[in-house]
Amino acid sequence: MSVMTGGKLKLVQAALRLTTQSRSLTSLGLRELAREAGLNPNTFYRHFRNLDEFGLQVLGYIAEEMKAGVRELRRMAESSDQASHDTVAFVYSYFLSNPAATTVAVRELHGPSAILRRALEAQLNASAREMAEDIIERELVSGLDEATIHEISHMTIRYILFRAMDYIEKADQRERIQLETERFINRQFRGALVEHLSPEEIAERVSKH
Repeated sequence: MSVMTGGKLKLVQAALRLTTQSRSLTSLGLRELAREAGLNPNTFYRHFRNLDEFGLQVLGYIAEEMKAGVRELRRMAESSDQASHDTVAFVYSYFLSNPAATTVAVRELHGPSAILRRALEAQLNASAREMAEDIIERELVSGLDEATIHEISHMTIRYILFRAMDYIEKADQRERIQLETERFINRQFRGALVEHLSPEEIAERVSKH
């Protein structure tokens, strides 16, 4: 998932295991973390200055592989519908394969550390910006201005994260959640397209159907 290796990687993976249930990254004790990682407590300070810096590394570790995979899928898509389907399928598959990482990301968005909240917001904003840039570059949604595409991308990234825990915890509803997410994305773009049409253009399109 990352080029991170050695003691640093062991500490990050230990944190993901310890925080899966109900804890924040910044609530971890250094001795507890080191014990879980099988390392000497002093090892922590060889890699990190404090828990906030450690938390930033954990969040970066979580985001790296998922962002790379999603961007590659969008670049291969031939339509907005294909892009939304492939992206949603990949991201939810990632959530299911990495439940600890997903749980930490969802929790820290509203967690006690302002530094980690801002960092996660920045990562979400970066993902939304990349999504919008890919859509614009590939011309997957013609007829919409760039500001609108950025706005919808921003909402989409947050909606997907909002549904993450439902997808992980409700095995019998995963197919429905995935379809609902795809419909949410497609309806946002199609609704925005309608907003840009004149009443005459809307009437003409309705008459054709």
